[in-house]
Amino acid sequence: MSAALLAAVLALAAALCWGIGDFSGGLAARRSDPFRAVFFAYCVGLVAMLVVAITRGEKLTTPAALEWGALAGLSGMVGVGSLWRGFTVGRMGIVAPLSAVLSAAIPVLFEGLTNGLPHLLQLVGFAAALAGIWLLSRPEHLSGRPKGLGLAVLAGIGFGGFFIGLSQVGHNAVFWPLAAARAVCVAVMAAFALATRRQVSLRHSPLGLFVLAGLLDVGGNLFFLLAIQNGRLDVTAVLGSLYPAITALAAWWVIKERMTRLQVFGVCMAVLAIILITL
Repeated sequence: MSAALLAAVLALAAALCWGIGDFSGGLAARRSDPFRAVFFAYCVGLVAMLVVAITRGEKLTTPAALEWGALAGLSGMVGVGSLWRGFTVGRMGIVAPLSAVLSAAIPVLFEGLTNGLPHLLQLVGFAAALAGIWLLSRPEHLSGRPKGLGLAVLAGIGFGGFFIGLSQVGHNAVFWPLAAARAVCVAVMAAFALATRRQVSLRHSPLGLFVLAGLLDVGGNLFFLLAIQNGRLDVTAVLGSLYPAITALAAWWVIKERMTRLQVFGVCMAVLAIILITL
């Protein structure tokens, strides 16, 4: 298998993990609250990453790689928190695709500035992305503009920063940068909870959803880091950003979410944009 094909397969595996993980995390956030859901999911991810790093015997990497992992983790934390908060106030099938368009476009622009401008099909993809954003933000019948759009935008920016940060880790480290990412995020969230006297308890919480979301999120991160170590950032970021298709499908199948025809078309335009940007 060529490096480019391997990178694509790994990026799609990341999208699958993130899609199901975000659906699980969104349900957990609805049944408890977004902060608690992200905090405990990240605690699960930290434990999982430490166990894997130690059992695999990976040598502790350079400080620079750990720092990039930590910065990527903080940006990703903003993305996950905003996304799951968006799920509590809006529809998963709208919030997830909008965030994905931005999380895909930002790394592509970064790659274009550092390694050359995108080609024509990618520019067409950007146009399709803007059309998808416009359609997704159209007012719903008798209920006004869809809720959670601002949070979706913030989530997209956070995920875009996460993708770029991980791309700077290098090719000789895998588990410890991801462990550093989780450790910093857990520390920041714990400090915030203490400073604000926020109650963080597992009592009456969907523990199973926390564990599932945490394991799938860290699994997606692992697949994505391996993907960008074998391929271009722009291609892997966009393929990884296909996760909303999984999230929206799960929301439709499990909790029977419905969207207007324009919003369904907007989701299709967003997915089309992601595909065009990868070509």
